[in-house]
Amino acid sequence: MFFKRFYDEDLAQASYMVGCQKTGECLVIDPVRDIQQYLAEAESQKLEITHVTETHIHADYLSGSRELAAQTGAKLLLSAEGGPGWLYRFEAAELHCGDTFKVGNIKVEARHTPGHTPEHLSFLVSDLPRGDLPVMLFSGDFVFVGDLGRPDLLDEAAGGVETRFVGAAQMFRSLRDQFLTLPDYVQVWPAHGSGSACGKSLGAVPATTVGYERALSWWAGFVEKNDEQGFTAELLSGQPDAPLYYGRMKAQNRDGPALLGQVAPLAELDLADVTRKLQGGARLLDTRPREQHYAVAPVNSVNIPAGKTFETWSGWLLTPERPLVLLASAADAESLRRRLWMVGLDEVQGFVQTAEHLPAAPAQPFAASELPQHGDALILDVRKKTEYDDGHIPGARQLHAGRLPWTLGELPREREIVVHCQSGARSGAAASLLRAEGFKVSELAGGYEAWARAQQ
Repeated sequence: MFFKRFYDEDLAQASYMVGCQKTGECLVIDPVRDIQQYLAEAESQKLEITHVTETHIHADYLSGSRELAAQTGAKLLLSAEGGPGWLYRFEAAELHCGDTFKVGNIKVEARHTPGHTPEHLSFLVSDLPRGDLPVMLFSGDFVFVGDLGRPDLLDEAAGGVETRFVGAAQMFRSLRDQFLTLPDYVQVWPAHGSGSACGKSLGAVPATTVGYERALSWWAGFVEKNDEQGFTAELLSGQPDAPLYYGRMKAQNRDGPALLGQVAPLAELDLADVTRKLQGGARLLDTRPREQHYAVAPVNSVNIPAGKTFETWSGWLLTPERPLVLLASAADAESLRRRLWMVGLDEVQGFVQTAEHLPAAPAQPFAASELPQHGDALILDVRKKTEYDDGHIPGARQLHAGRLPWTLGELPREREIVVHCQSGARSGAAASLLRAEGFKVSELAGGYEAWARAQQ
């Protein structure tokens, strides 16, 4: 049996390829939208991608299942569980709990494991040449290493009303009736690792086992004692804010992400092209480091540095209704464009390598010692609510950066807004968005940490 894990460090997302080397067939589970990595791996292993599936309707990234099936001719298999509101709205073979299919000599069984979402499936894999016993469980957003998928996302980001309690009850039953009925030796490969917002304390190692989670997880004692009330209270407590772009991802993944097909290379634009596109409504996405943006900030640009969290912040602060022009090097532009596909930002009209000759103004943050001089300003804390609850500047309003584009109407345009986060990374991007939207914005250098040190 061939096995490979693919991992996106930005969104802490894992997808998997499982293949039968004897028959040359393979399955991809939870693929992302940039499918070249799967095509390249299959070719290098002399495998054909014959099956594609996913564990659930994802909320944190745009799925590549439809794209991969369309380009390879693979059979697309998707959950038909969860009820009418949770059915996929594009053509695919349906999977129900207990259904099995074979990929060469590998048997895959679908297990309905609702809780994170109503339609959620996990996939139990057996390597038949070695026997019928299961070897791996691909658990999606059901069981993580040391944690569970959060059941409150549908309330937080997808317009649900009190669905978290139904989800918690489903999660409890899924653990009791599905997960804990498996042998201890079964490997568990989840769809996310540490850093994902789909849980609150995910482990950093890539996999676990049923036995390890049975013995050491925080939730196992509650299930053993049949304490659903205690389990629910602990599961729902302390969950981080959910970025609001999750609602858009959920709807697009349910309805069917637009197919990319064969995409032409991204064009480099001259000054006249850039000016014309910006005047036509495009947004300049400045991917340079914060310090370079602060020194020369192009007017109406949003600064999301081309680093580890580029996809995450792009999902937080940008919407697909507005096309983008990248301020990026020629070496980085194409890869950044592909990373934007992860969060459904497809309309990139080109790139420019320099900010020279574009209208610009400095955007330097001010020192924490100068905060009293901004006494009439709204202090906007763009950290998570859990961070805010641990300590905050008196009078500050908490609003997670991932909610800004949808809450601009709630912010004052006649007052200065002082933006800060914990140390400065998130607030730089958030402040640039507010500035591009016409707000009177300044930024606290060093964030809450600098302010706290100044009080000592």
